[in-house]
Order: sequence, then structure tokens, then C-alpha cells
Amino acid sequence: MQLDFKEIFTAFMVLFAVIDIVGNIPIIIDLRKKVGHIQSEKASIIAGIIMIVFLFLGEQILSLIGIDVNSFAVAGAFILFFIALEMILGITLYKDEDNTALTASVFPLAFPLIAGPGSLTTLLSLRAEFRLENIIVAVIINVIVIYIVLKTSSRIERVIGKNGISIIRKIFGVVLLAIAVKLFAHNIKALF
Repeated sequence: MQLDFKEIFTAFMVLFAVIDIVGNIPIIIDLRKKVGHIQSEKASIIAGIIMIVFLFLGEQILSLIGIDVNSFAVAGAFILFFIALEMILGITLYKDEDNTALTASVFPLAFPLIAGPGSLTTLLSLRAEFRLENIIVAVIINVIVIYIVLKTSSRIERVIGKNGISIIRKIFGVVLLAIAVKLFAHNIKALF
């Protein structure tokens, strides 16, 4: 086992930027309003497990069901697109009759928001460049940061205030929309 702090830091930063947990605070607060409570531990652990399992089995799972990485990323781009529309327009597209804290912690929080197509495809590309153990350490550090942000999101909301959250939500909605369009455009080219 060879831990390389430069690789760990680089992998951490790339994943941190793609997961964008700080940018997702408005979505987290919005989810918390809809369902009342989010299980931060469960969401963080499930997201971490999804990312680590995908790191090992991602390409095999996708090829087993006949899906290539690009198709997976395009599908994820659509999900991000609709979440972004909800944020920008203040509408609700995702309706779940059984909207309990458990289901919200898993979907859409753990997947696809945290461990989404962006982070999963990033993991596959990191695997080509970095040693496996360094990527795993980077994933674990990201999961810890995600847990801290999930736990303190209501405190962050109090500091920023309702109007601040609304403004941040719209700004990050546009950013998320741009990420969705970029993910779509980059991967749709590879499909044709």
C-alpha cells in the first residue's frame, strides 16, 4: 500500500468540486423542509459506499447491463437538469407520496446528488490516473466533509437567512444547470 498525499489531495479536490456539497446546501435545506429531517449519517455512509463500490465495479456493472459510461452520464445530466430547474423556478418536479426522511436520505440526496453520475464517472477517470488506495482515502475524506455539511446545514441556513438561501439557491441552480448541460454535451458527443 502506497499512500501519496499529492494524489490523495488532487483526487479529493476533484471529487469535492464535482460533488459540490457546499453548493448543494440550498437543495439540502429544501429537502429538509419537504421531509422534516434528513439522516446525515445514513446519507453520507450510503453515498460513500456507492462511490467505493462503483470505483471497483463501475465499468463491469454498466457493461453487464449494456450501458456505457457516456450513456450513464447523459442520464445523470437529465436528473441534474431537472433538479436545477426546481431550484431556479421554485417549482416541484420530484414528487414522492412516501416522502419519508429515509427515502430522502437515499434518493435524491445520497444518489444522485452526492454519489451522482458526475462523481461516479469522475471516479472511473481518476482510477485510470491514480492508485486505488489514494482514491479511497479521498472518497472517505469527502464523505466526512459531506457529513459535517449535512449536520450543520440548518445552522448555515440561520447564519445566511431565508433571502440569502433563496439567492444562493437560484445562483447554484444556474451553476447546476450549466454542469448538467456540460455533462450532457461532453458525453452526447461520445455517443454519436
